[in-house]
Amino acid sequence: MPICFTGHLDTVPLGGAPWKFDPFGGNIVGERLFGRGASDMKSGVAAMVAAAINASDAADEGPGIVLVLTSGEETGCEGASHLLTQVDLGPIGAIVVGEPTGNAPRSGHKGALWLVATSFGQTAHGSMPELGVNAIFRSIKLVAKLQDFDFNRKAHEGLGKPTLNVGRMNSGSNVNSVPDHSEIWIDVRTIPGMRHHDVQAHFTSYLAPELDKLELVVDLESVWTDAGNPWLRSVSSMLNADDLAIPSGVPFFTDASVLAPALGNPPVLILGPGETAQAHQTDEFCFVDKIPQAVSIYERIIENWQRDSNSSSVSRHGLEQVEPEVSETAKSRWRP
Repeated sequence: MPICFTGHLDTVPLGGAPWKFDPFGGNIVGERLFGRGASDMKSGVAAMVAAAINASDAADEGPGIVLVLTSGEETGCEGASHLLTQVDLGPIGAIVVGEPTGNAPRSGHKGALWLVATSFGQTAHGSMPELGVNAIFRSIKLVAKLQDFDFNRKAHEGLGKPTLNVGRMNSGSNVNSVPDHSEIWIDVRTIPGMRHHDVQAHFTSYLAPELDKLELVVDLESVWTDAGNPWLRSVSSMLNADDLAIPSGVPFFTDASVLAPALGNPPVLILGPGETAQAHQTDEFCFVDKIPQAVSIYERIIENWQRDSNSSSVSRHGLEQVEPEVSETAKSRWRP
């Protein structure tokens, strides 16, 4: 089976704060490449495309590579979901997601459950509020409850505890009327073992009686590959890294939430040259030298996958151990 490399092409908006550098300029200043998407995740996409080209001869001799580049990931993986309705990509032997990890290997990510909680009221003139029911006041009670919410779950070994954030509130239409409609947007990040349907049902009960409607906006399950997986162990050995021996994941979701179940639930590795903490930041940047390093790492993953697939299976063959420094060949092939 081929190995899949995936990344997304869309980015989030620039935000309201001014940038010191042109967000669309791709300026290199010192050791850093600045721009919206520099870390999340155009550097990862560039690296995997370059690696696929460089390792094309090896791929031709093995099961090959599937390169999946999507849009709409930032808003709930709509691009990956639509792609799967149009193209048969599977089965796939393993998935590498080029999201920003500073080239450190990660075994998975949290799930995302986005909900809109609506409270209704009764409109009235702003000078006579006693004649109405203020929906904002009802929503504030929901926010207060959510601020004190405890999932009461044991932390996952690599992903920690689930989290909750109220990220948006839409209420009212004019200042001199009592608002009859108010909604809050809830961002829940889940860990393996949490069933989203049950989480939503629990919130419906917990937020009563001020909650009138709870709508599902995004439903993406968590992704986790056990550290004992033979392929992950082989990648860790190849990189001479201990990162996968101690389970660790990333807090954000990726297209693997959609792709992995549709492609036979193969092992997933998240590794990319961008910096995790730079995602969605003003003056977002990526360290320049990590891009060709990622190209080299991806090439070796591709080449070893083809070799071991031809030998028998990754589960019975370890990959050659090599240092993760950037090779001169990779440097010569890379053009920022």
